[in-house]
Amino acid sequence: MRGLMDRASRLLALLLILMSFEVFGMQQEAVPGEYIVKLKESFQFTSEVNLGKKLRSYIKSVIPSRNIAVIKRPIFEKPESVISELTKNEDVEIVEPNFIYRISKKPNDPDLDKLWGLQNFGQLDSAKKPGIPGIDIGAVQAWDIETGSRDVIVAVIDTGINYDHPDLKNNIWINQTELNGKSGIDDDNNGIVDDIYGASFAIPNAPSGENMDDHGHGSHCSGTIGGSGDDGKGIAGVNWNVRLMGVKFLSADGSGSLEGALKAIDYATQMGARVLSNSWGGGGYSETLKQAIQRSNEAGAIFIAASGNESNNNDTTPSYPASYDVPNVISVGAINNRGALASFSNFGKKTVHVAAPGVNIYSSVDGDGYESMSGTSMAAPHVSGVAALLFAHEPQLTNTQLKERIISTSRPIPGTRGKIIAGLVNAHSALRNAIPEPDENDPQNWKSVDISVSSPHPYKSGSNEVYEVKVPGAQKISIYFSKFDTETNFDKVEFFNASGQSQGELSGRNDNSYSPEIDGEYVKMVFTSDSSVNRNGWDAVKAFWK
Repeated sequence: MRGLMDRASRLLALLLILMSFEVFGMQQEAVPGEYIVKLKESFQFTSEVNLGKKLRSYIKSVIPSRNIAVIKRPIFEKPESVISELTKNEDVEIVEPNFIYRISKKPNDPDLDKLWGLQNFGQLDSAKKPGIPGIDIGAVQAWDIETGSRDVIVAVIDTGINYDHPDLKNNIWINQTELNGKSGIDDDNNGIVDDIYGASFAIPNAPSGENMDDHGHGSHCSGTIGGSGDDGKGIAGVNWNVRLMGVKFLSADGSGSLEGALKAIDYATQMGARVLSNSWGGGGYSETLKQAIQRSNEAGAIFIAASGNESNNNDTTPSYPASYDVPNVISVGAINNRGALASFSNFGKKTVHVAAPGVNIYSSVDGDGYESMSGTSMAAPHVSGVAALLFAHEPQLTNTQLKERIISTSRPIPGTRGKIIAGLVNAHSALRNAIPEPDENDPQNWKSVDISVSSPHPYKSGSNEVYEVKVPGAQKISIYFSKFDTETNFDKVEFFNASGQSQGELSGRNDNSYSPEIDGEYVKMVFTSDSSVNRNGWDAVKAFWK
């Protein structure tokens, strides 16, 4: 009887260890190939050589007084297989991975809870819209591994940076040669006089070191990338520590020329930026602009670009610079705090690489202030921040290796499926080089039933139509649209649960898309249109449920 009880206890321990190693579908961090083995009290320790033979493992170290050995196994072996095998050994009591523990780092910045893009626990955004917990870039988890490094320079190619802002000034890049040189002299011979905090090409034929932000856009992007963290003030950026180089070519009205863009990119490349953050776009194809980006690629920099805010498909209607086919370009679309692609965001299942938070994003602006802004301009800095965090943690990565890491570790979410190459960028997964596990909350992994609910094709002006879908026994439902083509922001389908609570909406061009999740077994779909543009409409063909 005692033998059966011991066996049952060992099996239970094995189950608990395996469960602890994988929580919520995500492997816990451990030293690769290393395991802690606790031997039974009856085991007589003689030598490490004999113990290694018995365990068929290399003995890294032992704690004889506790009958514990630290072993190493080939890293290609699956942990669950190693644990299962060794637990069957009659002399082994416990086997578990050599887990890695870290200080739990959460900054003391008072406005952290306003940054749903970094940590979404379902809080309201600045427009009072509730989010879905977990729809964020995993920053809080990532900070237990890495918070950034001043060895990494991020060039914010934009309207300049407010380098006096309380949340930015400690992370501003400083050209020490110019700072310690003579005023009015080009001390480092780079063609720009007194470029202490960066440079301005807003007047391309008269570049200068006067790169103070006179718009607010560049400072907002900068706060997301590298607002000082854990300083008891305002916000925290994706990186608590980094160096932000203000490279201004957009003027106070938010516009700039190709000439200025060329000079800005070359300056950032010349001055050693590893990350070039670009929240701007427009104009047609430019071979000279592509060549400037290629030069940044050859220098080993990554070029992060906003996909654009025209609700366009970049696969068929390119948006530049995001659509240039250069190895170091990462194109970024925007999502809201419920994981839906933003109605304004450009997309492209072949050309837009990842998505990031871009709706009602709170960050630093002019003076000492903070504001919320929306756009793929706000999404791109989240990815620039993740890139800088990765370079801080693994400085040996090449720019193309970093690009592949960011894409491959992004999390698939329903709101971007069929519209974005990967999914929602995730800093924690990127730092761990962990491929996201299938998400049980993703409707694609639920059961489905066929439905047939459609608008007229094309629909009429002034539509106000109600459609109903019911799946008996469902706890959650998501409606799948094979076609969805409405006038963005003006013609929409809104989704309500049985209690009449709005669960979100869809608008614009959203073929092969999922609705927001609706609680319960009943969905009311209300389609409204205005009196202007009438597009082709939509077809709902499946209800996914769990």
